[in-house]
Amino acid sequence: MTQQDHNLYSGFRQHFPSDLNQPLMETDEGVIYCYGDAEQESSRLAGFMVSLGLKPGDRVTVQVPKSPTALWLYLACLRAGLVFHPLNSAYQRSELEYFLSNAAPSLVVCGSDAENTMSELVAEQGIPVLTLDADGQGSLTERSANYPADFDTVARAADDLAALLYSSGTTGRPKGIMLTHENLAANAQTLVEAWGFSADDCLLHALPIFHVHGLFVALGCVLMSGARMRWLPSFNSKAVMAALPDCTVMMGVPTYYTRLLEEAQFGREECRSLRLAISGSAPLLVEVFNAFRERTGHTILERYGMTETNMNTSNPLEGERKAGTVGLPLPGVEVRIADVQNQPLPIGEIGNLQVRGRNVFKGYWGMPEKTAEDFTEDGFFNTGDKGRVDEDGYVAIVGRAKDMIISGGLNVYPKEIEAFIDDLDGVSESAVIGVAHADFGEAVVAVVVPQSGCSAEPAQLIDAVKQNLANFKVPKKVFYVDELPRNTMGKVQKNVLRECYADCLSGGSH
Repeated sequence: MTQQDHNLYSGFRQHFPSDLNQPLMETDEGVIYCYGDAEQESSRLAGFMVSLGLKPGDRVTVQVPKSPTALWLYLACLRAGLVFHPLNSAYQRSELEYFLSNAAPSLVVCGSDAENTMSELVAEQGIPVLTLDADGQGSLTERSANYPADFDTVARAADDLAALLYSSGTTGRPKGIMLTHENLAANAQTLVEAWGFSADDCLLHALPIFHVHGLFVALGCVLMSGARMRWLPSFNSKAVMAALPDCTVMMGVPTYYTRLLEEAQFGREECRSLRLAISGSAPLLVEVFNAFRERTGHTILERYGMTETNMNTSNPLEGERKAGTVGLPLPGVEVRIADVQNQPLPIGEIGNLQVRGRNVFKGYWGMPEKTAEDFTEDGFFNTGDKGRVDEDGYVAIVGRAKDMIISGGLNVYPKEIEAFIDDLDGVSESAVIGVAHADFGEAVVAVVVPQSGCSAEPAQLIDAVKQNLANFKVPKKVFYVDELPRNTMGKVQKNVLRECYADCLSGGSH
């Protein structure tokens, strides 16, 4: 990468094998794609998008199933200097409406089943909508097929946007997180070194690619080291067990590891080639950490990151991996535990976890005041997490300042669900909390106060949420109460509710 060109793709390209016929990925159906496919197919897509009139800095909203072509599309956006805006494939119409109006994309790519909805939502703006399905087919593929297989990657400055991802706040309205080419390149380079990635590695990739973990962490490590992948459309225990003997590294959310441990046949034989198992996106239970080590002989490496920062800390590749911690600050990342005045606290004390480094995002899209609010005067980002650092420098996350729920590695913001439930007929008010779940780490539970004289039907309420919000936001259980517990200031005491319903999902369910 030259001093003038900080394009993330240029950084990846430097680490491609000299022989582009070397494999990049093998799908669950046994189809092998090489690095040359990544180069050529991303060229066609980049050239096609430029032909539509898209210019560097324009957003491309993408809500598609996981496929090799979806990866080529991400690389094409980088190469053309466009801003990649991925969306969870579970998002429904009301959610999409907000994202499209806020991100103001110049192109939308979606699954064919969502084409009509997307077209209706952007009709007034005249934004083109193209399709891409799980088999790699769709109008995007058809229309780009005859474009040249070479494309001159557009030079970008370090501070230029590469991606726009959304993460809600306590207001329930999602915030656009602006990630630059430098943010993503710096973090990928750091992780390759920290986790010992090389061209000899094969990563088991069962993660979604609309999320930091599967998109930037996993793909960044592979493409920045010339490694290869076993590419699975989603997590399935049997498929993972079949692919794992070919893999040297596995990345997953805690749910992946709990589900593997539920398989009686899973053990050392499946992990015979594995050198590293990494867990993130949600807290890993100490019991799972210990059970995995006992069953496989491998100690899971837990790390800590977030959409705004990518990865901040990691347990070491060589050295002690402490259960219940997220390890040490990564090279180039400063981590501190601070009080409400942003003053550092002594070792062992719990406070606000703050980070600073090249990995930290540029700011919130169109929200300069919120950006200023979440950064300290000396440039640290307030993560919203509560943490402590032990005498060895290991960081532990002890809670969240916000009420965010992490279910199966996905962020769920109670305010958004509460606002929807409160608007339903027969509901006076509601409180949404996260409750321990054996499979997902946490799951959504709603506590609802019905209006006087109205019947309480949990199944109807759950069904209404299911029809309007993504599946991971749907309450697993609904409890009806006469009133919500409040403090003297009138604020709902969610800590009381969490204690009251702590065991309501014991045993969990898939």
